[in-house]
Amino acid sequence: MSEKSTCSSASTCTKESCEGCTSKNTSPIEAEPVNRLSSVKKVIGIVSGKGGVGKSFVTASLAVAMRQAGFEVGIMDADITGPSIPKMFGLHGPAYGTDDGMYAMPADNGVKVMSINLLMDDEEAPVIWRGPVIGGAVKQFWTDVIWGDLDYLFVDMPPGTGDVPLTVFQSLPVDGIIIVTSPQELVQLIVKKAYNMAEMMGIPVLGIVENFSYIKCPDCGKEMRIFGESHVDEVANELSLKVFGKIPLDPKIAKAADEGRFHEIENPYIAAAVDALR
Repeated sequence: MSEKSTCSSASTCTKESCEGCTSKNTSPIEAEPVNRLSSVKKVIGIVSGKGGVGKSFVTASLAVAMRQAGFEVGIMDADITGPSIPKMFGLHGPAYGTDDGMYAMPADNGVKVMSINLLMDDEEAPVIWRGPVIGGAVKQFWTDVIWGDLDYLFVDMPPGTGDVPLTVFQSLPVDGIIIVTSPQELVQLIVKKAYNMAEMMGIPVLGIVENFSYIKCPDCGKEMRIFGESHVDEVANELSLKVFGKIPLDPKIAKAADEGRFHEIENPYIAAAVDALR
C-alpha cells in the first residue's frame, strides 16, 4: 500500500488486496504544515490497540525523561474524549492565544502541553463529539498551536485504530511510534493491531513498552506479577521489535500523577527508549 495513501478501505486492506486497488498509485498524502511559529524536529506517537494500558503514563514518562536529558519537549494530548495529561502535570486552562494561534502551556519542568482540557471552561465536562470533529481538533493541535522550537513532540493517542490515529498518521510528519501494552496473554492481539496499522500507513514502529509488569512487595522486595506472566518478548521477537522497558506498578509515581507532580518523577524503566530516541 502506498505510504499514507488515500485508500477508502484502509482499515481492511492487505498487501494482496491493495494490488488491485485504484488508490495504489496515488501520491502519498502530504503532512499538514505546522504552525508558522513552531519548529518540531521529531514527532513520536504513543499508541495501543486497546485502552487502559497506560499510554498517557508512558507518554508523560518519556517526555519528562527527554526533558531531563536536556531536550525541548512537547506533548500533544490527542485523546480528546479522555484527556489526562494536564492533570498529571498540574496544568489548568484556559490556554493563552493570539491571532497567530494558541500557545502550548508549559509545565513546571518546561514540557509544553496542549490538550482539549486546557481549552474548556469546565475541564470535567464530557466532550461529546463525533469522529470527524475530534479528528479536526487533533489536526488543529498541529496547525494552529504555537509549540515554539521542539526537539520532540510526543502524541498521546486514544486507544484503537480509529479516526484519531488515522488523522495523526496522515496529517502529521510522524517519525515513529512506540506501542504500549500490558502483560496479559491478549498482548499479541493488542500489539499486532497497532503494528499492522502503522505498517499499512508507512510509519516505523520503534519499539514496545510493557506497563503494569509487576509490583514489588514493600516488605521483602519480591516481584509479584498480578496481571500474569509477561508475553511481550514473544511478540516482540515475532515482529522483530525492541522491548524498550517493562514498567512495574509504583504507588509513588501514581500519587505524583494524581497530585499534578509528574514533572518531578524519574522512571528508570524506560532508559532503553530514551537511548533509542536520543
